[in-house]
Amino acid sequence: MVISTTIADSDQNLHSTFASRYVRTSLPRFKLPDQSIPKDAAYQIINDELMLDGNPRLNLASFVTTWMEPECDKLIMSSLNKNYVDMDEYPVTTELQNRCVNIIAHLFHAPIGEDDAAVGVGTVGSSEAIMLAGLAFKRKWQAKRKSQGKSCENPNIVTGSNVQVCWEKFARYFEVELKEVKLKEGYYVMDPEKAVEMVDENTICVATILGSTMNGEFEDVKLLNNLLMKKNEETKWETPIHVDAASGGFVAPFLYPNLEWDFRLPLVKSINVSGHKYGLVYAGVGWVVWRTKDDLPDELVFHINYLGSDQPTFTLNFSKGSSQIIAQYYQFIRLGFEGYKDIMTNCHENTMVLKEGLEKMGKFNIISKDIGVPLLAFSLKDSSKYTVFNISESLRRFGWIVPAYTMPPDAQHISVLRVVIREDFSHSLADRLIADIIKVVHELEGARFTADTSGARDGGTVEHVEHGLRPMERGIAKYLRRFIHGKKTSSVC
Repeated sequence: MVISTTIADSDQNLHSTFASRYVRTSLPRFKLPDQSIPKDAAYQIINDELMLDGNPRLNLASFVTTWMEPECDKLIMSSLNKNYVDMDEYPVTTELQNRCVNIIAHLFHAPIGEDDAAVGVGTVGSSEAIMLAGLAFKRKWQAKRKSQGKSCENPNIVTGSNVQVCWEKFARYFEVELKEVKLKEGYYVMDPEKAVEMVDENTICVATILGSTMNGEFEDVKLLNNLLMKKNEETKWETPIHVDAASGGFVAPFLYPNLEWDFRLPLVKSINVSGHKYGLVYAGVGWVVWRTKDDLPDELVFHINYLGSDQPTFTLNFSKGSSQIIAQYYQFIRLGFEGYKDIMTNCHENTMVLKEGLEKMGKFNIISKDIGVPLLAFSLKDSSKYTVFNISESLRRFGWIVPAYTMPPDAQHISVLRVVIREDFSHSLADRLIADIIKVVHELEGARFTADTSGARDGGTVEHVEHGLRPMERGIAKYLRRFIHGKKTSSVC
């Protein structure tokens, strides 16, 4: 076994302590090396650097799946060399994608017959899916305006200021104004009434979120649909709705089957969902489905034949891997409705375990809702001594990655911590996280040992703060206490 560490002794070169077994020259950081090195050395250099990354399963900032079954891992590895766009060469992969689109469309109650094909496409993630849905809305709006002899200038989308940054990207890249409904303290999702008030004849769609990244809450799509139908009837504008279900699309059908948010509502014309979130697939795969074929303009669909047969395509990317699409189909047939429901129920229960533990501490306000995606967002009741950012930073030494952030306008004075509960976050990990948060809060409130020897001399502070410290910290405290009182010692542990 080769044991090594890789360190950077300058900004330009990498040196490996084990490399003398293979090569004695350092590697340039930003230029191609002059010569090849053995595969073992290349592997070890990269592997050593990657050890400094965080543990994906302790990354509670991310919605993205970090564990799959070994059988699915095998399918992914066996298909890494398949380019999805080569539909003529890999027709089975194309068929699996089409099956996934139809499964999702039926899950979201698209009005399609048993023998009809659903309209949708696999994407790299929800960001690409949102771009495609936004383009379809823009082109539909432009076509209608042209047919009416009206200007196509200044299209806009109405949404909440809690939208994910991909919506801002779409607006900037494709020259669409983003009209945002501001948030307020205690109400951290888009207000449907305010959203409908902002709709005008240039609004290409209203975008609503099923599972806000800020606090996991579902926006009221049904109320938005009803209010917008009334306004459309009065104005004859026919403004549609897009549902960004990146986080909640694979949660709501299993935990809240009677909640009306999808194609059961007549103004919902397209929905995006992330397969790599609660679809339970590694990054990156997303999906976008349309209500009917008429909601996707034909002019956006390209037909190519230089890879074989005629291939219709509507994506921003061209070449992409097949692995995640195959993995998505594996999860669908492996788990079925019952399996997904069990997993989402378990995630919800673990969220409640964490919530109860935090509530018992009495230090936090829970701002998540019980109905939403499995996550917990919480703020400090008192931020005068320390902040959520201090807690987030302190938790990193235990391996936890828990993000702290401020809410969007006009609630930016509220700072929160957020924990996303995924399939691989167990009850025991929830208990462990609660215990570590208690330790961190205890330390930040003044119980953490410090090397303030003057305080120790005056009042025995060292002995007072030892309670609750980790073994190594207690050892250091014991050593310093002996040193302060003039006792010799040969060990710090």
